[in-house]
Amino acid sequence: MSPDLAASGTVRSAAEINEAIRALWSHPQVPLSREQRAQYEQLCTELARVQHGGATAA
Repeated sequence: MSPDLAASGTVRSAAEINEAIRALWSHPQVPLSREQRAQYEQLCTELARVQHGGATAA
């Protein structure tokens, strides 16, 4: 989750999170950088919370 969203308590929808995940890869065979991998893991955690009802969409 971006720092701005985390600080404000705003929760993104699953569709928004999926879009952010897809945007990380410029091409399927291009590996993620260390920073992108960390962002991917945060997005997956956020997505799991939304999908399992641990958060409500804003």
